[in-house]
Amino acid sequence: MTVITRFAPSPTGMLHIGGARTALFNALIARRHGGKFLLRIEDTDRARSTPEATAAILEAMDWLGLTPDEAPVYQSQKMDRHIACAHSMVETGQAFRCYATPEDLQARRDAGEAKRSALKNADLSDADRTRLQAEADALLAPFRSPWRDGGTPPAPNAPYTIRLKAPDQGMIQLDDKVQGQITLQAEEIDDLILLRADGTPTYMLAVVVDDHDMGVTLVLRGDDHLRNTFRQIPIYQAMNWPLPDFGHIPLIHGQDGAKLSKRHGALSTLAYRDLGYLPEGLSAYLLRLGWSHGDQEIFTMDEAKALFSVEAINKAPARLDLAKLDDINGHFIRAAQPDRLFKLVMPFIEKLTPVDDPVLRSRLEAALPGLTDRGETLPQLAEAARFLWDANAHALTKNARKALKGEKLETLGKLQRALDAENDWTIETLQNLLDSFCAQHGLTIGQVGPPLRAAVSGGLPAPDLAPVLAWLGRDEVLARIATHLPGHSPAGS
Repeated sequence: MTVITRFAPSPTGMLHIGGARTALFNALIARRHGGKFLLRIEDTDRARSTPEATAAILEAMDWLGLTPDEAPVYQSQKMDRHIACAHSMVETGQAFRCYATPEDLQARRDAGEAKRSALKNADLSDADRTRLQAEADALLAPFRSPWRDGGTPPAPNAPYTIRLKAPDQGMIQLDDKVQGQITLQAEEIDDLILLRADGTPTYMLAVVVDDHDMGVTLVLRGDDHLRNTFRQIPIYQAMNWPLPDFGHIPLIHGQDGAKLSKRHGALSTLAYRDLGYLPEGLSAYLLRLGWSHGDQEIFTMDEAKALFSVEAINKAPARLDLAKLDDINGHFIRAAQPDRLFKLVMPFIEKLTPVDDPVLRSRLEAALPGLTDRGETLPQLAEAARFLWDANAHALTKNARKALKGEKLETLGKLQRALDAENDWTIETLQNLLDSFCAQHGLTIGQVGPPLRAAVSGGLPAPDLAPVLAWLGRDEVLARIATHLPGHSPAGS
């Protein structure tokens, strides 16, 4: 049997990382087994669903590489099919017309709460307390309609809903692929509404019909849907449809163990993109939120596709750890192809400085491969490259000012003359020049490096000196040094 999974977001907001992880898991299990990964946009909530949210979901999935194997299905376009299935269940006696109004149901709940409140009366006899408890429990129990076995409408043309006739007794059993075997008493399931009084289908009905019609063989979703599954199983049974497999993934929590929220850093997927995370970095991190394979910490998506299994999903909630996300993202920054990384980081550099100058652009292209260990996100990488266009001469750091005084400044002058005499401006040649200069003057690189670094980067963090000199170029290095030597007005003094 071909494995067919689906991701079914509601376009009432952005795609958050919990949803992105669910989509990722579904895509991986389908691709491991050579099956299909499908996308359904559950847009039946017309009041809250927006085209903007739909576009953002599709953009986020495309960014993560979670392209479905078929065109997205829009649930709102399947309404006639949902309605037909509801009427089919009425014809077979599996569903019925219910004339209970919202006011009737609210009155039932109010009566139950009133009886529950009455139980707080200390003067009640044991018999009265038992009676009130039983009456409250009955009124607050899952609703079983008085019309489930037929009956006369309360009035001609009275409005009605169509409800599923829930199982009378026994157990509903679920062999969950993640949680294991779970059972629920049938009495805990209500006669759920399939069609509202205005004739529109409910989520519970639409999901089951769509999953069946799309051929879904595994419904893998968050464990906040677990009770929904027990309510949906009787719909499959009423339609005489085979059940798909189900797996319910524990939700992501914050570091404090509480339900994930914005205060924990739970942002939309595209927000992480805008913060400078790579799609493969975020995907690899989400993969490890609730799934593991041995001791391996970081996976490419090709590796994950070959290894992923539903059985290896953890039963306990995962905890969002942004420091770990940074660490994994840094790994993929270092692994990225230079041309691609340059394109990704450029928008963040352009927020810091114009990049119209072809000389600066050339410097950036040359330096970027050597800077990848100095940033775990793209903005950090952009900031690490700042010394390439900003000598920071207007605001030298305290250590830089100290490195440009007295004997250290004299040493810098001597080094400038040695650099001025060198025309072969390669990293290897410049490293040899620095080594030779230190040996000739009886100095260590620890004595030569600080004034040179202060002069060419203003104290801004930068990598090894020879690459820095090569990236900046001969004219720029000599000009930056010259501004700090006698005869010039040293900036920051």
